[in-house]
Amino acid sequence: MSDGEGFLGVETSLTGRRWIGPDPEIMRLGAGIAQSTGLPDIMGRLLAMRGVEAEDAEGYLAPSMRATMPDPSSLHDMDKAAARFVQALDKREQIAIFADYDVDGGASAALLLSWLRDMGHRATLYIPDRIDEGYGPNVAAMEALAADHDLIVCVDCGTLSFEPIAAARAADVIILDHHLAGETLPEAVAVVNPNRQDEDGTLAHLCAAGVVFLMLAACNRLMRASGQTGPDLMALLDLVALATVADVAPLTGFNRALVRQGLKVMAGRARPGLVALADIAGMRSAPATYHLGYLLGPRVNAGGRVGAADLGARLLATADMSEAEALATRLDQLNTERREIEARVLDAAIDQAEARGTEGALVWAAGEGWHPGVVGIVASRLKELYNRPAAVIGLDGGEGKGSARSVSGVDLGASVHRCVAEGHLLKGGGHKMAAGLTVEAGRMEEAMARLAELLDRQGAAKSGPKALKLDGTLAPGGATVELIESIEAVGPFGAGSPAPRFALQDVRVSFAKRAGEDHLRLTLTDGPGKLDAIAFGAFKSALGPVLESHSGQPFHIAGRLEIDDWGGRRKAKLRVEDAAPVS
Repeated sequence: MSDGEGFLGVETSLTGRRWIGPDPEIMRLGAGIAQSTGLPDIMGRLLAMRGVEAEDAEGYLAPSMRATMPDPSSLHDMDKAAARFVQALDKREQIAIFADYDVDGGASAALLLSWLRDMGHRATLYIPDRIDEGYGPNVAAMEALAADHDLIVCVDCGTLSFEPIAAARAADVIILDHHLAGETLPEAVAVVNPNRQDEDGTLAHLCAAGVVFLMLAACNRLMRASGQTGPDLMALLDLVALATVADVAPLTGFNRALVRQGLKVMAGRARPGLVALADIAGMRSAPATYHLGYLLGPRVNAGGRVGAADLGARLLATADMSEAEALATRLDQLNTERREIEARVLDAAIDQAEARGTEGALVWAAGEGWHPGVVGIVASRLKELYNRPAAVIGLDGGEGKGSARSVSGVDLGASVHRCVAEGHLLKGGGHKMAAGLTVEAGRMEEAMARLAELLDRQGAAKSGPKALKLDGTLAPGGATVELIESIEAVGPFGAGSPAPRFALQDVRVSFAKRAGEDHLRLTLTDGPGKLDAIAFGAFKSALGPVLESHSGQPFHIAGRLEIDDWGGRRKAKLRVEDAAPVS
């Protein structure tokens, strides 16, 4: 394949993407790994893509927590945090947990609540209302909590909350966070954050739940030293896995082991909240990262977005099945409501962004009354649509509160922090891929222009139409359950570790039937073999109409393989992502 030619000759697909095939060097390295280990060629290629050497393949395919887990004490303030937390437990002090309202915050809170419950201790849960209180600790809430508690633990928030932490002077405060820190830190007993400026960045990929898990490991270690036995931490990994995937943390290193083991724990269906949520979401197979990111995560988030902020954390923490079922039902209803609100805001945001122009370093939109619970999701949609960093802001009088999302290789959090320091934004914070911000309505254009300028310096405007990277070609008959099971050993797949995508070359559609409003069920064949397929959201682009009215013409079809075990019969299926007519 020449540098100027799309894979299989596809320069512009039905979804407007250019196809890129496997790198020749990766193919060469992958072939060497396959030859050395006896693994299939595709397995060797996937390992090579992830920088795995042949001698490390066995360990990579069966990652252990023991081999990948860092020493919790390697993080600044971790020993202080663990000692103070265990002291509060030993003295039966009053503990409050202040958490962010998203999945990571809710799961982090549930980790602490579950651990304490196993030790016979209860804590107060406090999650701020997104609309009335905004993100993170606030002065009024922290003062009130400090008046009635000896220790406040802030999870997934607090690193930049100087005034609210100072207001809690009547109690001790521990911060367990992962958001980008400034040059100084709040006056707390401990600020444990892998994204502190004095950290080396080794654990910067952890979400807050990963940080909380490490602190609980440090607590268990302290207790063992004094002859006590702490709760089973492995049983908590379902919560850590959910948070890691939902927060789009890269599934590499320790994160990969956390999610891998967490999915196994979740499959045991021991946590009432996750069981109830999986059932109401219609999960009919063993949990995978897809389920966590697209079925469970959005429902847990729904409470913080458009309902009561603490519903998700309460669901994840409860040990009562009846309460779990009631909470899951309410969250499912709120998620439906959230989707309807999101659709309206997305339509308006697209119209506004396209009128403003989408070729620069930042795509943004703002609207009066846009629900703050959906601006982050809409920003993600704009980012995916235009392959640019995106910001979406809801205006309320003279102030706008919004969320922004970035593309790979562009540090959004650093640029937002710079805008705050320069006075263009009232508030703002986050990490490389996501950030929140507050801006004066009258300075909106100025602030967005400055943010765009900073992002442009990082090359954000140089991205062309999004490409689809493919790992090779596959015949319909070659897609077997055994092959998929082998591929899954390289996973779990998600951020930082994309699921392999294959192209079915020169196939025909032998069956096509619309499913619901936007989906399309297909059977693909090359003559000797056939493969069932599903194209979700196909009718939101040219993909659905063209494949539905195929007229027997040949196509190259691209997508990801998955196992369909509906009805107890396991078979291979292709989740179609793109297609191109054979020229």
